[in-house]
Amino acid sequence: MTDILDFTHETPPTRVVLRPGAALDATPEEARRLGLRRLLVLSGERGARTARAVADALGPACAGVHTGARMHVPADVADRGVTVARAAGADGCVAVGGGSAIGLGKAIALRTGLPLIAVPSTYSGSEMTPVWGLTEHGAKRTGRDPAVLPRTVVYDPLLTLSLPVALSVTSGVNALAHAVEALYAPDASPLTALTAEEGIRAMAAALTSVVAGPESVPARSRALYAAWLCGSCLGATTMGLHHKLCHVLGGTFGLPHAETHTVVLPYVLAFNAPAAPGAAAAVARALDAQDAPEALRDLSGGLGAPRSLAELGLKEDDLEVAAAQAAGQAYPNPRPVTVQDALAVLRAAYQGRPPGPGQAF
Repeated sequence: MTDILDFTHETPPTRVVLRPGAALDATPEEARRLGLRRLLVLSGERGARTARAVADALGPACAGVHTGARMHVPADVADRGVTVARAAGADGCVAVGGGSAIGLGKAIALRTGLPLIAVPSTYSGSEMTPVWGLTEHGAKRTGRDPAVLPRTVVYDPLLTLSLPVALSVTSGVNALAHAVEALYAPDASPLTALTAEEGIRAMAAALTSVVAGPESVPARSRALYAAWLCGSCLGATTMGLHHKLCHVLGGTFGLPHAETHTVVLPYVLAFNAPAAPGAAAAVARALDAQDAPEALRDLSGGLGAPRSLAELGLKEDDLEVAAAQAAGQAYPNPRPVTVQDALAVLRAAYQGRPPGPGQAF
């Protein structure tokens, strides 16, 4: 044997509960287990009804409900959340909803040190990561801090039954992007690779089932299982070109988070594949396909997701600005990225053309 194993792996200490009805019965249990007695429940406006149901389930342990979460966590929204948490005398937070609510919970945890319980209602998987993000002055910045990692994640497939099919698909592909980048991350490990490949396989199958039967609790459960795996991959590795492009597109140009990840992912993988053939092969295996970038685009597009950045409202004049911002940041990637490289990837994603072998990257 000539290949010598050489890796470091750290598993973030998050407890996970997955079962139907867990949002209302497991969340109070987890609060008691953590010794929390004054919890601020967080959500966005659209998730307010669910958040209040969780608040009712907490009973006297609920210190209040704050429904001010917004996409990409604007800095003023984070400031307001911290103020509300302190005014309520909270000793912890429960974030109920998608990435906006969980992102706000992480921002509060970062500033206050309050422990966080996450109750996701989408499939992005961000709840499994120590990654936080804030948007200020037209730019999104991110960081990693163990303080923002939820102490417990409560997955309840019943919460996702009302998630529209279109958002279910893009949310799931957003999670899938975490697994794809983990496959070529410089700090990947054998366990990360196994988890990533299974996460991709499970999510692709689950999304197909969700589209076929949106009311299927088993399908929704499998999607949350896949989100857990994919999010865990991002929690254990560092982000590359894909996430940096998406953070620029979301933070600077206001593009919707999940949809942006869905559109961009095949093109970044096509760009990186020559420098990361093992990763591309793993994605192809998971999707039972020959060409991984094409398979990713076919999967999301076949399930009704948008195929181009133009569809999401980006202007062609914005491409050069986005490319310069993305290339100007330091991050690990299997292939060096110049401004022209980033522009080529963005232009292909803007047009939505097939990212096949003929793509000029």
